[in-house]
Amino acid sequence: MHWTRKIALACAAACLATGGAQAQSGGSAPPDGLSEGEGAGFAKGHYAELDAMPDWGGVWFLNRGGPTAQPKLKGKYQTDWEAWRADVSANDGVEKRNRSNCAPPGMPRIMQLAQYPYEFIFSPGRVTINQEAWMQTRTIWTDGREHPPLEELDPTYMGHSVGHWEGDTLVVDTIGALDMLPFANGALHSDKFRITERIHLDPAKPDTLVNEMVMEDPDALAEPFKATVTYRRDRYGVLYEFQCSENNRNPVNLDGETEFE
Repeated sequence: MHWTRKIALACAAACLATGGAQAQSGGSAPPDGLSEGEGAGFAKGHYAELDAMPDWGGVWFLNRGGPTAQPKLKGKYQTDWEAWRADVSANDGVEKRNRSNCAPPGMPRIMQLAQYPYEFIFSPGRVTINQEAWMQTRTIWTDGREHPPLEELDPTYMGHSVGHWEGDTLVVDTIGALDMLPFANGALHSDKFRITERIHLDPAKPDTLVNEMVMEDPDALAEPFKATVTYRRDRYGVLYEFQCSENNRNPVNLDGETEFE
């Protein structure tokens, strides 16, 4: 039998073995919690539902606040934080980073950036958050899908976020954020780190958006760590292009000196 015929038969057998789901959806099976034909990828017919959602139009700037609380760490995470603090103090306040200076902060700190605005875009089955800094995009799935099993999830800067609406409040659950990224001032977390957000307009100030965050980690935190931030609206504001790597041209040696000008 010709080799192309063998490949075609093998592909047909694979499709039959999976019920044809992967072939129908373009190669990917429906995520946990969804059946074939459901989810954000099938938006047609659902756009009218967006009119019932709250008005988050425009762009949003973080309101600067006062000093934030320090999370109550435990075990090696507390020990590591104390060593980090001592090292920063001994280095005249300069932190030795474990990643590029152009790397974004990841969750949850991406939602706490001053100066650079946010844009929230509603579409059927998802909320997309665009952040001007690093031109970051965060997806919150609201189509009923579930998180993949933690052991199968590749950690990322944004993690994996699923959400649902409770009235006019978007409730978001995020797991899978990179554990190399601090979630507070020098504080690291384990792979069990979980963030719950409740995002809603301030009932008394319709141009103020509130994000109430609760962070939990059975390995790193002695108790849940809470942080609330607010954003102010600019109806006609836009996001500008942000390209950090253009300012990262000159190589730097181990002494922190540029090797050429």
